[in-house]
Amino acid sequence: MPTRSPMHQQIYTLPALVRETAQPFDAAARRALDFATCTSVKRIYLVGCGDSHHAPVGAELAFHQLTGVPTQAISSLPFSRYTAGYLPATGPKTNLVIGVSVSGRVSRTIEALDMARQAGATAVAVTGNPTGPLGAVSDAVLETAVPALPSDLQVAVVPGVRSYLASQVALLMAALRIGEARGHLNTRAADAERAVILALADKIEAAIDSCQAIIDQLVDAWRGAPMFEFVGAGPLYGVAMFSAAKLLEATGEAALAQETEEWSHLQYFVAEPNIPILLLCANGFDADRMAEVARAAKSIGRPLALAAPAAADEMAQLVDALLPMPADVPERYASLVYSIPGELFAASRAEALGRPYFCDFAGGRADEASAIYTSRQIAEPLR
Repeated sequence: MPTRSPMHQQIYTLPALVRETAQPFDAAARRALDFATCTSVKRIYLVGCGDSHHAPVGAELAFHQLTGVPTQAISSLPFSRYTAGYLPATGPKTNLVIGVSVSGRVSRTIEALDMARQAGATAVAVTGNPTGPLGAVSDAVLETAVPALPSDLQVAVVPGVRSYLASQVALLMAALRIGEARGHLNTRAADAERAVILALADKIEAAIDSCQAIIDQLVDAWRGAPMFEFVGAGPLYGVAMFSAAKLLEATGEAALAQETEEWSHLQYFVAEPNIPILLLCANGFDADRMAEVARAAKSIGRPLALAAPAAADEMAQLVDALLPMPADVPERYASLVYSIPGELFAASRAEALGRPYFCDFAGGRADEASAIYTSRQIAEPLR
């Protein structure tokens, strides 16, 4: 790969990161999730904030399919303030709450796991900081320490792509651990799924290779756009949120994520036609609806790009650019691969515009007024 921006350089490390973390995170999931928890659980909640919410949304379908247990991905505040107090009292270890925070210091996710335990649930932290405050309020920790980058890539703060991928891999390994322990998957089937996850490294590599030149063309074509929209459903709604997050972090520009059906009810009526849309479709459960959305967006003059496999030929005819995704990626794992176009677009646009990441923490942002790590926590579940 030619030398590009620091964000590009981190994106290019993602295939190796899957290969480096799949086995260690599988072992960590086995340690964190004991047999009694796996076999007793009746409901699973996946909580987190920011990228650590987007990753659970991307993993929710995998939990449904691999564990056989109803699973809900929910942001930390709605869980801690509006859900924890109403968890059903169905017995020990029947409610499992998995909280994701790379730093282990996010106040709202700490609160979510604290409220979960007070409500009688089992709380498991997925974090790269096992001795941090999130781990302290948890029953167990699934450690997700990300291997260090080479020294030449350890530069200023970059919009997170490695930590997001690591969280996704860890969540998938947790789902496999639960499903195998429960007997929902036999050992042979579970090992086959682990092999599929490991092979996603090659799929990510292929996505980078096939998309980068097209992304650079889109950056030029969409240079004057006032904002951007990212649209997907199921796991790819998580990717839509993550893609919008990377763009606003990388460039400071307005970016919106929307769920496929909701776009038809809302953004379809935006008057401004020059708002590009990146449609994300794994040609899975939502393929028919996404084709309808693509036709609707084209009819109102929106600039369109589509990230999809070649098999989605009907949709490809409706868009200005196809970002070809590798074939044979199961929809439950699509979020690991389909995040690549949005990451590359954010990195390339920031590079083209000369924008500093995170607005250089200027304009009043240096004093951490967002209170991500210091926000007041409630003391007991609200009812």
